[in-house]
Amino acid sequence: MESPPIREAHLLEQGIQALDALLGPEWQVTQRPNKSKVFDAALEVRAEGDSTFTQLLVEVSRAVPPRLVVERLAPRAQLLREVNRYTNLLVIAPWISSQAQELLRQNGIAYLDLTGNVDIRVARPAIIIHTAGAEKAPRSAPRETNRTTLAGLKAGRLVRLLADVPPPHRAIDLHRISALSLPYVSRLLDTLEDQLLIRRKGRIITDVDWAQLLRARAREISLLAHGSYQGFLAPNGVPALLQQISQLPTEYVDGLSVTGSYTVQRFVRVAVGGQLMLYVGHWLNIDDVADELGLLPVAEGADVLLMNEPDAFVRRRSEFIDGVQYVAPSQAALDCLAGPGRMPAEGEALLDFMKTYPEKWRASGNDAGAPPIQH
Repeated sequence: MESPPIREAHLLEQGIQALDALLGPEWQVTQRPNKSKVFDAALEVRAEGDSTFTQLLVEVSRAVPPRLVVERLAPRAQLLREVNRYTNLLVIAPWISSQAQELLRQNGIAYLDLTGNVDIRVARPAIIIHTAGAEKAPRSAPRETNRTTLAGLKAGRLVRLLADVPPPHRAIDLHRISALSLPYVSRLLDTLEDQLLIRRKGRIITDVDWAQLLRARAREISLLAHGSYQGFLAPNGVPALLQQISQLPTEYVDGLSVTGSYTVQRFVRVAVGGQLMLYVGHWLNIDDVADELGLLPVAEGADVLLMNEPDAFVRRRSEFIDGVQYVAPSQAALDCLAGPGRMPAEGEALLDFMKTYPEKWRASGNDAGAPPIQH
């Protein structure tokens, strides 16, 4: 159960207490009268016994999407520097995403969230504080009412389409290809625009930051969600198993798709081996597949993972190599980024390849790719 929303006055009070604790007993943090009401508070910070102080003008926000930083906070910070270079803007929030933190730092804006993500740099008096808090939004962090997020199967479909097919896009076309409702598509596009993951001109999507979009989606999911997979040993090794898969009946060949490390190795040099991860189509049963391949179930040390396919879209734009189906690079990158161990590093390596060679994996502007095989 989520905690009730944090009122801005209480959020400001908690933020000031956190700042006071970070600075320690040799510093004084004093709230001054806020006559203009342009900002939520004005704080004076000085070391004990020192006449030199800095003023922090505070912006309290229950959410800090990247778009807010670029369109509202950055211009305010620039204006403050032009008026008085010793006055600084401080953003206080329950939680601030890594993307928003980076934008705040780029624009010279101090920030403090209640999970411990803090970056405050003042030239006079000299103050440098940088701490890391939660990477993901805690359950207690407020969410905008009815705001659509990147979690869930439906979001995964739209993310894949936006990553795989270069813009321009229209919501109606994304709705048609994804089979998602038009209101849902519109709401999610609004969220992505706030996160600066897409840019629109009128109703047309003109730009997609597909790499950041895949990273943002990966932060909301877990590849090995509880109960979604089973581990096995391949008695004759993974290379022999791949050859065996290519010789299975069509319903098995079409329903098994390789993701993770073995897909990444098709494009970039990473550590050889790793677990062979296979999505299992919804018309197949994991136990039946294991029996067909002669796999041995194990609790630990598995070299093969059979994973229930969460949605047929994971096979969209897949490719058959030597009779074995491999998911598209965008799906493999997403799965690695959301996976355990060394997989996120492999995902980043694949993203680097994808940025360098977009022609090797992105569809043409008029080709959304063939639909996945259905049974």
